[in-house]
Order: sequence, then C-alpha cells, then structure tokens
Amino acid sequence: MAFFQKIKDGLKKTRDNFLSNVEAALNSFTKIDNALFDELEEALIAADIGVATSVKIINAVKDTVKSERITEVGAIKRLIVDTITDLLNKDSAELVVNSPAVILVVGVNGAGKTTTIGKLAHFYKSGGRKVLLAAADTFRAAAIDQLDVWAKRAGVDVIKHREGSDPGAVVYDAVAAAKARGADLLICDTAGRLHNKKNLMEELKKIHRIIEREYGGAQREIFLVLDAVTGQNAVRQAEVFGEMAELTGIVLTKLDGTAKGGVIVSIKDELDVPVRFIGVGEGLDDLQPFDPAEFAAALFSGFDE
Repeated sequence: MAFFQKIKDGLKKTRDNFLSNVEAALNSFTKIDNALFDELEEALIAADIGVATSVKIINAVKDTVKSERITEVGAIKRLIVDTITDLLNKDSAELVVNSPAVILVVGVNGAGKTTTIGKLAHFYKSGGRKVLLAAADTFRAAAIDQLDVWAKRAGVDVIKHREGSDPGAVVYDAVAAAKARGADLLICDTAGRLHNKKNLMEELKKIHRIIEREYGGAQREIFLVLDAVTGQNAVRQAEVFGEMAELTGIVLTKLDGTAKGGVIVSIKDELDVPVRFIGVGEGLDDLQPFDPAEFAAALFSGFDE
C-alpha cells in the first residue's frame, strides 16, 4: 500500500473529528457573522489544533472573507482548508542528512522513541546508508533490549553497555565505532526522564560535548519524538525539550490511533522546529518523511464531498 494511502487511512479518526466539528458549526448558520467565526474557532480547538493556531486560522479566513466580499457560508469550508494547507506547507524545506551525521533522539518514555529509532535506521539503511545505533538510554528497564530487537529488525548494529551505565560512555564508544566502521549515520537513543529535567539536561550537554570533541565534523540533528495521541500535551512537551536542547526536527508517531492528529497543525505553527517524520503504523516502513502537501491532501480527502 502506498504511504499516501496509509496516511489517508491513518488520519480517518482525525479527519472525521475535524469534519464533524467544522460542519456542525457551518450548518448552524445561514449568514457569515462574528458568531459563526466564534463557533468555527471553537470547532478547530476541539479538533486539537490549539487555541493560538485556531485564532490565527480564523483571523486569516475573516480577512479573506472581507477582502473578497464572500457572503456564502458554504465557501468558508474551502477557506479553512486552504489556510491550514498553506500553514502546513510553510517553511517546509527537505532535510538533507550528509555523511557522517549523528541524530540524537529525545522524547518522554512511551512516545515511541525506541521504536522510532529502529524505523529511522531502516529508512536510512534502505536509502543506502550505513547506520549504527547507540543505546544511550541506560536507565529505563529493558530499553537496551528493546533497541536491540529493533536493530535486528532493521539489520543494523547497536553499541550498548550494561543497564545503569554512563550514557556518555556509550556515546563515546559509539562514535569510535562509527568512525572505525565508516558509518554514514549514528543514531543515539537517550533517556526520557522529563520529570527530572535538570539531570536530563546535564546528560544531554555531556553527550553533546563528547560528540563535539570526538566527532566534530559530523552533521548533528536532534529529533524529538512526540505521541500524537497526547494532542496538545505534545506541544507542551516540545516546549520543555526545546529549553533543554536545540531541537532540529519533530517526529510525530501514532497518527493512525488518534482523532487528535490536528495537533500537527499547531506544532507546525507554534514551534520553530520542522516536522521531519510521521508514523502511521507498527511496520518498519510506517515511518516516512513528512510531506506537508501530501499530508494536507490526506487530511482533507473527501472534505468537499
């Protein structure tokens, strides 16, 4: 099945949620007025697009209605779709990963961080890259074993120490191995102990220092894995992790299991961090680069019917 079809199928709950909220608002009015716009704003917030982003979308629609002198309520739906599509497409330059490169993967436990690393490894290996993994989440029980399983599935090697080891030491050994083996890409798992922000921040700083010292010429990316099921909490998580690390990309997982996929719109709007990958299933191929035009087409598929 083409990935577009997977996105389309995976977004069904989100699409139905969005469609029902917006259409219920539009069907309640026969003329365009402020009460209609207030209702539509509430509908977008209910679809997990977030307050600030919903206000921005409705204000843009208001401006278009005024400038084009639109009077038909039915025309509003297309304006909302176009506005959100434009927002998703804004600043959507493709990620280019050179060789050598390091991707640090951060995120709270349960967001799908380790699974995402396995799928990223598969994606880049399938593209002809030599990939190595580092099991630097040494604190969570079974995290190392879980990464081992995904490494085997992806057909890549993983550098690991015992549970409770120093994460910095794991990264140090992984960098040495990456250089010795001529790896194109090193992907590092990290602990997701958001409740202990200070320790996590110090740990990430230490890892950065090691990479800077031992692998200074490598391209560095920091991907934050967010669970779409958490809706607007995902935006808050991104803000907290953004305080601890200079994020360069978002990976949004589990879009197929939620009606809260609208959160991707507020992530694109509120965070100065691009969405790099999205996940819509459990398979190795179910994580793919985020294509905003494709995503918008899938999200609004059938919306005009």
